[in-house]
Amino acid sequence: MSSPKVVVIGAGSLFFGRKAIWQMVHSEHLQNGTLALVDIDETRLNKMADLAKKVIAHNNSPLKLEASTDRRDVLKGADFVILSFAYNNAINRGIDCDVSAKYGIRMCSGDTIGPGGIMRTMREFPVILDAAKDIQDLCPEAWVINYINPTSVHGIGLRRFFPKLKTFALCDAQYNLRNSVAKACSVENDDKLTVHTAGVNHFTWMLKADYDGKDLIPQLVKEKQDLAEDEAAKKDNVYAGSKGAFNHAIGLQLYETMGYLPTVIGHTKEYVRFYQGLGVTGTDTIPSLQLFSVPTRLKWTNEVWQRVDDYNSGKVAISEFDTEFGPDPATDMIEAMWGNMGKSFFINTDNNGAITNMSDDAFLELYCDLSMEGPKPHKVGEMPRGIRGMCETILDTHELTAQAVHDKDRNLLRRAFLTDPLTNSIGDTELLMDELIEKELDVVGEHWKR
Repeated sequence: MSSPKVVVIGAGSLFFGRKAIWQMVHSEHLQNGTLALVDIDETRLNKMADLAKKVIAHNNSPLKLEASTDRRDVLKGADFVILSFAYNNAINRGIDCDVSAKYGIRMCSGDTIGPGGIMRTMREFPVILDAAKDIQDLCPEAWVINYINPTSVHGIGLRRFFPKLKTFALCDAQYNLRNSVAKACSVENDDKLTVHTAGVNHFTWMLKADYDGKDLIPQLVKEKQDLAEDEAAKKDNVYAGSKGAFNHAIGLQLYETMGYLPTVIGHTKEYVRFYQGLGVTGTDTIPSLQLFSVPTRLKWTNEVWQRVDDYNSGKVAISEFDTEFGPDPATDMIEAMWGNMGKSFFINTDNNGAITNMSDDAFLELYCDLSMEGPKPHKVGEMPRGIRGMCETILDTHELTAQAVHDKDRNLLRRAFLTDPLTNSIGDTELLMDELIEKELDVVGEHWKR
């Protein structure tokens, strides 16, 4: 098999771009291939391309590099296309969260569920659809890997509107979950370890964890209890940020309520209605969600770009790059596929019978064997009632959102907003929807205006 061509659309993504460079340079299965970087921001594109050149040169790597602001320039011959972009992400998420809070909806992340998830789909999905048209035209056999939130909505949309393309979606939230379970329970991450999680992306639950037949759930619950006590002793969880605040207490409470541990608590707490501050008895002991912080995200972004600049200028030796980074989920999956390594990952894809009491086309995050044939989910069994019902509501919201944005149908969009598990008033939701569209009209388009 020849060496692969990997195209990254959104190379300026700081969560992904730098690790993709690291993996492509260091992987024996990928380093003889081609990495093509695409970003519409020429300044950021050039910075990442310069960084890639330095890393390639430092490692004396045979990796070939391409870069363009026009994806059509580099898509021909691609074996894999990774979608990893966002427009003015932090600022727009801040708008979504601040406006939603006025109408009683609190979001700690604001990019996958609630009004924030719908608005981000409105911003990103039209671009994904345009990219998919180009992929279908120029490299129809390529695997398309969506890395853009809301992961499930975009994954559903690609499957529905481009059924001939080979696609799946990923999220890094459970990437190291097996290692975390093994470490917490003092066991090895090997074939004796079984970890079954399932649900919709960011709303996933640990249905089973055992090692050589021994149930590990009691140990994981005990760890959560200890961490929740430490958390409570600190009294002030502001230090943890909006996605980290009170996560151990919330994880433990959701376990006690639903009977299963959530695996991505920093997001799952935003999917449920319990932490919206709507209680009237005053007996809730966990504060309502902290809102996503734009200044915090922008500070991090600026610091990371400064680090890239320091590498490119020579202020920081490029040798440090090799020790600062490691595999990225997307390129790790590509390596496993191309190298036929027989590895498994948590992937967002069609259920196909893994969860026996949900439809085959339910788009779920499941542990999958992965090869060039695509992801094949491990069998899990039934989704517990209660959790299943919430999953179905989330999936309906995602399905409606993808269809509404594709069709540019305002009535269907309204239905998506009202189906979403965080909305609680028809009148407030209509006003919220109007205000968000008005504030982001330059991004989402005039056709959404009433």
